[in-house]
Amino acid sequence: MNKFFKIEERGSNIKREVVAGITTFMTMAYILAVNPNILGASGMDSGAVFSATAIASAIGCLCMALIANMPFVLSAGMGLNAYFTYTVVMGMGLTWQVALSAVFAEGLIFIVLTLTSVREAVFNAIPSSIKIAVTVGIGLFIAFIGLQNAHVVVDSSTLVTVFSLHQSIKEGTLRTEGITVLLALIGTLITAFFVIKNVKGNILIGIFSSWILGVICELTGLYIPNPEAGFYSVIPNGIIAMPASIAPTFMQMDFTLITSGKFLEFFGILSAFLFVDFFDTIGTIIGCASKADMLDENGQLPGIKGALFADSVATTAGACLGTSTVTTFVESSAGIAEGGRTGLTTITAGCLFLLSLLFSPIFLAIPSFATAPGLIIVGFLMLQQVTKINWNDMLEAIPCFITIASMPFTYSISEGIAFGIISYTVLNTTCGNSKKVSILLWVLSVLFVIKYIFI
Repeated sequence: MNKFFKIEERGSNIKREVVAGITTFMTMAYILAVNPNILGASGMDSGAVFSATAIASAIGCLCMALIANMPFVLSAGMGLNAYFTYTVVMGMGLTWQVALSAVFAEGLIFIVLTLTSVREAVFNAIPSSIKIAVTVGIGLFIAFIGLQNAHVVVDSSTLVTVFSLHQSIKEGTLRTEGITVLLALIGTLITAFFVIKNVKGNILIGIFSSWILGVICELTGLYIPNPEAGFYSVIPNGIIAMPASIAPTFMQMDFTLITSGKFLEFFGILSAFLFVDFFDTIGTIIGCASKADMLDENGQLPGIKGALFADSVATTAGACLGTSTVTTFVESSAGIAEGGRTGLTTITAGCLFLLSLLFSPIFLAIPSFATAPGLIIVGFLMLQQVTKINWNDMLEAIPCFITIASMPFTYSISEGIAFGIISYTVLNTTCGNSKKVSILLWVLSVLFVIKYIFI
């Protein structure tokens, strides 16, 4: 195992890799509950989606481990599943079978683009400074996700604001939403304590500590679940449950939009899937690889073609099984922060996805307020890369700032990359430094602009 995964060569050990895999899975296990809920709104069988999501995630992890030997874990992407349901199905009035066909086509196109090295060329064309900025931006983005998941940050007339404990007491929600916010904050301090003390498995310890505190609060009546408001029991409802059949969603793609001559409509749907997944994946890999010190002196990632190919295969397999786009998860950075450096981390997470088919009551009981501290601390760890940016060079610093700020503010990794590349290209060209702008960067910038106008 050590020889196959090159564990010692990458400065890790088996125990560290396994802990990293468990940590990553714990921070993203929420997808097993959220994805069936979102896709279920499109008319899909929720039980079948749960099984399809777990199996597709395991397949993606297996491919990532065996083909690329990278610690990047995959599952059904958030945002893409919402686009699948709320835009394609509910907004455009199309069937979920048609939406699945677009996801399937996306996977096939990505396989071709990967084998022809197009995706690798795009990855390598992104300037090193922008790659660092992507890492920092993802750090802020993932911390923001953690704060949102914990309800520390909530919607308001100013778009976002901090949770009001006073308002919670006034509205009588202290023992539902209020207590989960407090548990998340306490969990963040616990996790930070173990990070400062350099305790191995600090993020995983923080997750379990928060969860255990939640269980104690529920048993003592301090926390009262309210499923209608989105606050569920943190105590597993059993241990073992038989997995639901994937028959209702398996191979249910519908290509009638193409066969009926409505190719442009199909292409519009496909383009949105392609753009978001293409640059979300590249951004996530940049951020995670940078955090793991896997990028070489030129800012390139040796073996990236294998990682991108695994991602493409997972998307194609996911569509066949019955789930939306499977992509590399930014939560992989949590496992990397624990020391994960090889495919053994990914294999571990993949095995847990398969186990979730039988032990779904346990995994579905993991609350978002317990995983939020891990995301917040990982955000801090990724933010440390900001010191590598040359802030005295305005031509480097301003596009980096735009990249960093855009990710949390637009709630999108791909938009951050787009804004960063456009600004880098335009500013360097207009300021007489056009030699730093490759033809591919110009092509990407033009494509981004066209996307904003027409898609």
